[in-house]
Order: sequence, then structure tokens, then C-alpha cells
Amino acid sequence: MKTRITELFGIKYPIICGGMLWLSTPTLCAAISNAGGLGNITAANYDTGEELRAAIKEARKLTDKPIGVNITLLPSFRITEETYDDYFRVCCEEKVTAIEVSGKPATKYIDMVHEAGVKIMHKVGAVRHARNIEKFGYDAVIAAGIEEGGHPLNDDVTTMVLTPRIAESVSIPVITTGGIADGRGLAAALALGAEGVLMATRFIATKECEIHENFRKELINRQEQDTTLINKSINLQGRALKNDTVAKILEIESKGGGLSELAPYITGQRMKEAYKTGDVNYAAFMVGQSVGLIHDVVSCQELLDRMVKEAEEILAKNLARFK
Repeated sequence: MKTRITELFGIKYPIICGGMLWLSTPTLCAAISNAGGLGNITAANYDTGEELRAAIKEARKLTDKPIGVNITLLPSFRITEETYDDYFRVCCEEKVTAIEVSGKPATKYIDMVHEAGVKIMHKVGAVRHARNIEKFGYDAVIAAGIEEGGHPLNDDVTTMVLTPRIAESVSIPVITTGGIADGRGLAAALALGAEGVLMATRFIATKECEIHENFRKELINRQEQDTTLINKSINLQGRALKNDTVAKILEIESKGGGLSELAPYITGQRMKEAYKTGDVNYAAFMVGQSVGLIHDVVSCQELLDRMVKEAEEILAKNLARFK
């Protein structure tokens, strides 16, 4: 399955893993890359650039295929501007294949990134932002619909509308994310004008994801209506699975509580602890509406092979049907 995205990153399948705090590790990254996609290491898993460098080296012991790094330029309780500088510097020195950016544009780093031969893409939720990303010199743009987990833009535009709008508005390759978990989503994204997909939630339900088994079971048991938007009151909208902690967050917001009251419930450290203990109610579990499409736990190789086979069959069948 060749697209401009497979050519840009040198991968077999146009499937990319998005950033997931604590979960996009060298082990999962290598498994996805070995399966033909673009694996991901989330920089925010690490307190320093040198720790990130060690993670990149660890992944390269497990795969000789292209790998990516996510750097999220959103407000953080623990990551400083100097640490972001180190993240980008290390990615360039280690010459990773690609950097996935979310949050504010990485304009101060783009020249350095390209001089190192690294590709850079940015996740956006609006056409106006996609046009800016192209002007800034990014290699690709990610169209992130409101269905996605994490932090979708508060424009609240769906993947179905956002993807073709961005595809018709920029000339750089478009990647779609939000609500995609199988070959049907991949086929739809290609039909809408994208040249690849980015997934995160679906990769949690893989054998290589290093997470307590309770969370994988929770994904399979939950449906598409079981997520909700939190942190809207502090302009950090996020989509999370409904649970006790999310209910507490929404209660605080409904009463006008600010960041100081919300902070104990939304820190990444709380999620890190939950992933280890298996307490699915202890933290805000940031997943997308694609949770309703997850029915099994498979290896990354099985997942990607199945997705591509299904997408190719759907596209071929429909092409023949409408001739």
C-alpha cells in the first residue's frame, strides 16, 4: 500500500502510532515499526534529553526500521522549555525518522530538524492551523478529529469533515487521526483524501503495549459512547474514558473549580501509577471514541496486516461495484 506517507517515512504501511504518555515506549515502538508501520516513542516519558536518547537506542536494538518520536508542546507540570530544546536536539543527533508534534508549532526547531534529515509533522484540528503548518515548512500534517483521545481542538470538528477540508486546503501529505481502529477506518481515510492514518487507542489493545491487563480488558468492554470531554474550563480540552476520576473532574469544573483543584486529578504521574496498579478508576484514561471498535488483543503485526488487508478488500470491492 504505497502513498506519499509511506514514501516520506520509508515504511510499508501508511499507519503511524501517535503519542501516548507512558505507553509509547521503545518496546511498542519497535513492534509497530517491525510490523510495517511507524512506531513512536513519546518524549514526555523521559525527564531529560539523555533519557530520551537512551530510549531511542533501546528501540534501535529491537528494530532496524524507521521510528518516530512524539513531542507534545502543551502546558506541562514538569517539562521545561529547556527540556523541549533537548528533546529536539537529541532527535536530530540520533536522526530519528520523524517527529510528531502537537500543541504549539515547533517553528524554532524546524530548520534544525530538516538540516538533520528528519521529517516533521504536526497534529491540528482546523484548516487554518493546517495552512500555517504548511507555511512553516512541515513535511506533513495530521488532521485530528474531535473523536480522538488526548486533546482534540475545541472547534469540535469530526474526522469525516476535517480530513477532506484539510486535504483540499494544503499540498503537503495529510494523515488522519480520530476514531480509527481498523481497515474500514483506513479505507475511509484514504477515500477522504488522507494518505495515512495515525492511531493511539487501538495500539493499547496490543500484546506489546506495556500496560496492566485491566486496561486492555476495559477497552474491549467499553463502547463508543463511554468517553467524554474534560478540562474544557482550563482550555485544555481532553477526551477520556468515563470513570470515577473523570466524574470528579467534571464535578469540579461544574462548580467553577480552577487548575489548582483539578491538578491532583489530571497529572501524568497519576496515570502512570494507574497503569502499573491496574486501577481503571484512579486516573483520567485518555482514549478516543474508537474504543467502541476494539474487540480483541492482538500483536502489532496481526493488527497492521489485518487492517491493510481489510482496507484493500473494501476499496477493491467498492471500485468494482460502482464500475
